[in-house]
Amino acid sequence: MPQLRVALAQVNPCVGDIAGNSSLVLERSEEAVARGAHVVAFPEMVLSGYPVEDLALRKSFAAANRAELESLAVRLRDAGCGEALVIVGHLDRDDEGVRNAASLLHGGEVVSTYFKHHLPNYGVFDEARYFAPGYDLPIVRFHGLDIGVVICEDIWQNGGPIAALGKVGVDAVVCVNGSPYQRAKDHERTQLVVRRAAEAGAPMAYVNMVGAQDELVFDGDSMIATNHGELLSRAPRFAEHLLVRDLELSAGGHTSTDVSPEPVEQGTPLHFRPRALPAFHVDRLTLSPDPLPAYEPEENEGLTEPLAEEAEVWWALVTGLRDYLRKNGFKSVAFGFSGGIDSSVCAALSADALGADGLYGVSLPSHYSTEHSRSDAAELAERIGCHFEVHPIEDMVRVFVDQLGLSGLAEENVQARCRGITLMALSNQHGHLVLAPGNKTELAVGYSTIYGDAVGGFAPIKDVPKTLVWRLARWRNAEAEKRGETPPIPESSITKEPSAELRPGQVDTDSLPPYELLDEVLDGYVEGDKSYDDLLLEGFDAELVERVLRMVDRAEHKRRQYPPGTKITLKAFGRDRRLPVTNRWREARP
Repeated sequence: MPQLRVALAQVNPCVGDIAGNSSLVLERSEEAVARGAHVVAFPEMVLSGYPVEDLALRKSFAAANRAELESLAVRLRDAGCGEALVIVGHLDRDDEGVRNAASLLHGGEVVSTYFKHHLPNYGVFDEARYFAPGYDLPIVRFHGLDIGVVICEDIWQNGGPIAALGKVGVDAVVCVNGSPYQRAKDHERTQLVVRRAAEAGAPMAYVNMVGAQDELVFDGDSMIATNHGELLSRAPRFAEHLLVRDLELSAGGHTSTDVSPEPVEQGTPLHFRPRALPAFHVDRLTLSPDPLPAYEPEENEGLTEPLAEEAEVWWALVTGLRDYLRKNGFKSVAFGFSGGIDSSVCAALSADALGADGLYGVSLPSHYSTEHSRSDAAELAERIGCHFEVHPIEDMVRVFVDQLGLSGLAEENVQARCRGITLMALSNQHGHLVLAPGNKTELAVGYSTIYGDAVGGFAPIKDVPKTLVWRLARWRNAEAEKRGETPPIPESSITKEPSAELRPGQVDTDSLPPYELLDEVLDGYVEGDKSYDDLLLEGFDAELVERVLRMVDRAEHKRRQYPPGTKITLKAFGRDRRLPVTNRWREARP
């Protein structure tokens, strides 16, 4: 059977850094060719970075992509990679509009280009805003094997290019991806790749991006699956990696270019008729008609072990924070060490993302801060080994309270705002990025103070429900113990009752339902878009549901002003869940 060595380059590009991304492609291609790879595939829009948002609308940006692509083809040839088929995702533009494209580079030339057909327009995706869909289907015969290329969403939707490839016949499919991470997506993605390989009637090599871009994290998880349901190789998640695999393929000698639907008998009911395929133009191009001489396969990579849920969420959060800092030029972070669970988890994440020396913890005790919270904050800093300083805010709070005659909620909030001012002053003085350590549950119900605990340039656990924050803390401590290290989070920060400590004896349940119950209701309303009646049918108390929905609906203006943060759930605030601030719609109540 004809052989082919395929390399999937799971890399971390940066949006807008076309020259840097091009050099990354060149370096990984050289590494792959040195290992004997014949085909080297890179992720979706690796040359431009992804997603580019409104950069796609700039003609200068598209022109720079195209110029660098053509230059890259020559550089690959000159570097000794000209005999390999290198598949590179990039931004393109033609008379039909802007394109999400993947080009095939060989022998110093761009020999063919595929334009993404299915353009996602849901959740975090706005591709229908930017791109024109493609209907050309290039199939390249390389070393006697017919290879088709598709891009990301093309395998998530039924019909389209995969169905067309299956109809006209190919020997292998390469799918290049910028598929963002979200909890529990791993299994769904695997089953999808296996299913689409069967539909195409050929093995599929699936390469995904790794790293983070603003709120989005890309987890890699590149893989190769046969059309018979077997997963051959799988790359690690949240890490750059070059996956190399030898394949033995069937050369079908395919010649068909007809993707029209099969004829059906007159009178066949509509639901029994095959789904009509779009009018793809199939272009078969021959680069090398003859199979490779037989060679000795190298030792192939197997399957990377799957991660536990807490582990995958943790490393997604670490990746999101690390890349936001690195790609935006920040070398250190600062935020308030309150002794609570949220700031403790953010501290451990920060230490894992950039090292303890880049973390500056600040204790900001007020008149109402308890001694155990102060000592927990100091212990957290000692366990992690980070910088730590104490700046009491009682005197500055007193100035505001006395001069303005503040009391009640106004007095509580001015404490949070004095903390925010102090942190931003330290940021200006020393160049730290201030982190906002609030969680998704608090953000959902508006349990935060604008210009107070909501200040900052990034919010690491913005999309993490409160109950998951506790689970992550316990998991991270357990991992440290397994490695013989000091657990980073003080046990008392995990076990004590949460409190904002803005008035005597205050606890979160004074203002909120118990977090275990609150997160269940929020999961239905925010993640599931369930109505008031739906939640009652699930058994929730009517008064509880009305209270929670009212808090969520009234807090949209606060969420709009919150910093960006790593997305891990199905429906993150901001990119996924977009509601008007001015909005009188309320779920129907009896």
